[in-house]
Amino acid sequence: MKFDKIALIGNPNCGKTTLFNLLTGAKQRIGNWPGVTIERKEGEFVVNAKTYGIVDLPGVYSINEDASIDEQIARDFALNNPEYLYFNIIDASTLERGLYLTTQLREAGINIVILLNMMDIVYKRGMEIDVEALKQATGCEVIALSLKETVDFSQFKRAIEGFSATKALEIVYPDEVKTADNERVALLKAESRFRHAHTVASQVIEHNVNLKKTISDKIDKVILGALTGVPIFLLVMYLLFLMSINFGGALIDFFDIATGAIFVDGVRYLMSSVNAPEFLTVLIADGVGGGIQVVATFVPIIFALYLFLTLLEEVGYMARAAFVMDQFMRKIGLSGKAFIPLVVGFGCNVPGIMAARTLDTHRERVTTVLMAPFMSCGARLAVYALFAAAFFPVGGQNIVFALYVIGILFAVLTAFILKHAFKSVDTSDFLMEIPNYQLPSLRNLLTNTWNKLKGFVLGAGKIIVIVVTIINVVNSVGMDGSFGNQDSKNSLLSKVAQVVTPVFKPMGIEADNWPATVGIVTGILAKEVVVGTLDSLYSSIDVEASKRQEVAVEYSLISGLTEALKTIPVNLQDALQNLSDPLGLGVLDDTNSQTVAAQTQEVSTDTFGAMVSRFDGKIGAFAYLLFILLYFPCVAAFGAMIREIGRSWAIVGALWATGLAYFSATAFYQIGTFTQHPLYSLFWIGVSIVILIASILMLVNTGRKASDRVIPIITESTCRHCK
Repeated sequence: MKFDKIALIGNPNCGKTTLFNLLTGAKQRIGNWPGVTIERKEGEFVVNAKTYGIVDLPGVYSINEDASIDEQIARDFALNNPEYLYFNIIDASTLERGLYLTTQLREAGINIVILLNMMDIVYKRGMEIDVEALKQATGCEVIALSLKETVDFSQFKRAIEGFSATKALEIVYPDEVKTADNERVALLKAESRFRHAHTVASQVIEHNVNLKKTISDKIDKVILGALTGVPIFLLVMYLLFLMSINFGGALIDFFDIATGAIFVDGVRYLMSSVNAPEFLTVLIADGVGGGIQVVATFVPIIFALYLFLTLLEEVGYMARAAFVMDQFMRKIGLSGKAFIPLVVGFGCNVPGIMAARTLDTHRERVTTVLMAPFMSCGARLAVYALFAAAFFPVGGQNIVFALYVIGILFAVLTAFILKHAFKSVDTSDFLMEIPNYQLPSLRNLLTNTWNKLKGFVLGAGKIIVIVVTIINVVNSVGMDGSFGNQDSKNSLLSKVAQVVTPVFKPMGIEADNWPATVGIVTGILAKEVVVGTLDSLYSSIDVEASKRQEVAVEYSLISGLTEALKTIPVNLQDALQNLSDPLGLGVLDDTNSQTVAAQTQEVSTDTFGAMVSRFDGKIGAFAYLLFILLYFPCVAAFGAMIREIGRSWAIVGALWATGLAYFSATAFYQIGTFTQHPLYSLFWIGVSIVILIASILMLVNTGRKASDRVIPIITESTCRHCK
């Protein structure tokens, strides 16, 4: 039988993805498996002018019927796509464990070629594997290699072209399987398969010397030590934060200014030069161009994040980090690995959400992604600092700390609810594989990082561009049909906000404070945009539009790109100077002086007075901050949520966050002003509680439905990516 399609199947951390990257390079297509949000990668590789299609199946330990989503995907694909030849990659240093999956595949009559990876580790341990004996014992072609070294890919072609199907493996099960119940039968069959794998492994493994403690064992005494494990983990998290947020963030201004000069100002200049209609100019330049600009600003931090995360996985630390934090995270139904995306979320929610893809189960990914937006990111900190300067010049840092803690508490609440909403979840017994330490491959690091970055730009980026276009156009067009009314009281967005503002009255926003409502809407673009919106509206709210003068600046692409390049050394220098303050909390040092705070945040000093006169004191200001902390994620985070957990869960997560925001802000404000209007406050406290209960029920019901959902069988006809 001739094959032109290959599928890779094997345990996690066996080198499967490394092989996929070596074979396909950057020519990969990344999507999701039908019906779920598990990443699906496919590509092509060429050997001696022959092109083969290749699919990378999820890493699994077995293909049991009642198993995780990953295992169901691998099982369904393998059983329903016999036209594929399956490369079963096995970590040769843990041969017996890998042979359990091989046994199941052979028993199911699936055509496989065994690839023994990490042979270098086998030799270092003083072991040898008799490849010929393994061929005889399994009835399969066996290729022994180490993906860290130079690989002769022509041997793959020979194995493919010379493949001949053999009879399916028959295992003799005990007679008890004929009479036992289903659970007992599954256990008996598993024991028989393990026994078979053990027998084969013992026949082919030869120990030349006494086994000694490996370097990995010695390092783990420190890395996983009772006293040293957590401090080392926190140090690694600090470096991760520093790498992705500080040093990755140092390039944000470059991407922001450069893409703005090309896609916004440049496009506007070109369209103006051909006398294009003003609406079309706003739509393409401010809308689509502005959306591309927003997407571009996330490129450096996401690239830096995935580069560091991939490095941790390649080296072998990721599993150890999960081990260190597992006991703590298990209390809320998650494994220790889920702690990493949440830490990253304090810098920016978008990479935090995307980091959840490293988690092992769909349930954990959903829970962690819904928790991540509650982590106070650096963008929200800018809003906190603005309000701290206006309302809390003394003790503003305590207010900000309280907001950070409140966000964490609501994230934990989310995890607890989903822990009980998802059915058949048992976190009491957690089996964790600790892989060997190894030097990473630079090619694999860059390929993995590039493909994940490309997935964000082409996936979440589409959502971001669409939403940014809509908001920017509505923010530009005036009620009289004119354009160029961004962040002014004449824009359509401002007029709509004035109509909608009564909805926010229970949380202390009166009709004359409609700019706060505009800030909520523009905050969906990015939370830091709230600062610019409030500054623009408050500082000019009493100024007639005719008195505002705009200074025309001649467009120059070279000047724009030069300005962008100049930001790199300045920002890198700032990043080095702020090594001890990765969260950027130093901005709070200026909140005790409104003049200094205005200079630091580049806002007008008049803005503070306008805010104080329109918000209902400290209670009203803190209620607004609660809403900003909790409500709808920014468009980039929402796009990342759709990509990672699907549209339905992303919408549920956004509604859950917004429901919590309205409940918290309203309840806090009404309790704080209860003595002024007791009956009115009681009514709205009751309404806010109803909103909270409805939000919880929505989350619980969605979790239960997700638990009951059956994953579709994956075949060539049901998977458009497989063809």
